[in-house]
Amino acid sequence: MDLFNIKSNELVKRAASGIFIVSIVVSSLYLGGYPWFLFCSMVAMGSLAEFYRMIKGLFHVSRAIGFLVGATVLVLSFSHFYEAVLPLLVLCVFLVMIVEIIRKSITENSHGIYSLSGTIGGIVYCILPWSFVITLRQQPWGIFILGTLFLCTWSCDIMAYLIGCKWGKTPLAPLVSPKKTMEGFLGGLTGSLLCAGLLSYLWQLRPIPLLVIGLLCGTFGQMGDLAESLLKREVGIKDSGNIIPGHGGFLDRFDSVVISATLVYLFWGNLWS
Repeated sequence: MDLFNIKSNELVKRAASGIFIVSIVVSSLYLGGYPWFLFCSMVAMGSLAEFYRMIKGLFHVSRAIGFLVGATVLVLSFSHFYEAVLPLLVLCVFLVMIVEIIRKSITENSHGIYSLSGTIGGIVYCILPWSFVITLRQQPWGIFILGTLFLCTWSCDIMAYLIGCKWGKTPLAPLVSPKKTMEGFLGGLTGSLLCAGLLSYLWQLRPIPLLVIGLLCGTFGQMGDLAESLLKREVGIKDSGNIIPGHGGFLDRFDSVVISATLVYLFWGNLWS
């Protein structure tokens, strides 16, 4: 009975947090502008902090440089200075190396390779995808593109969970995430495509672009989930953080979005032209 109550309380907590997250995403997406920029920046910087905290036990990371460059990338994306992002990332490489040169000169020890890979890896994994999301919202069709992206991602998560719990038998990647199954994967893909089709009907938009977004969310989005599970398994933790009750951290909640958003950003111009 106690176990049942614990599971029920956890389910209620997870549902309440999920509703709160959805309301924040939908409202800030609808408003656009600064509310959307602030939301995306909060998630991106929070994800970066979780990533650096995850890997700090493995090797040294220049977190101060990572946070500074990450925040600057987000501001540049919001301000339409896209051409400055790539040079800034290159500059970040040399900033990290300068720090390690100074460290070597003072302490006779350095962490150049590790610090460089960890610092840049965090920016690429946590910051750049959200800079793409910020940029997408500024486009004429941005609200529909991102609305489809998030709704398909959530539909995929829900259907993958329900189908996996009911009929899941074939392991998908047991050494990475033992509970995920092929049946759940296909259920998630189906849910994402159905959501895209429904949105196309409700919004009276061309179905192909939305269905492609649904396909990306239903396939690569689930791969993004597995990618974050791989990172957590390598460092031996269950959740990337605890800021979202019942869900864990920002990376836990938005792990599917980062890869889907990147692919949508890469292809959306051709789809909507």
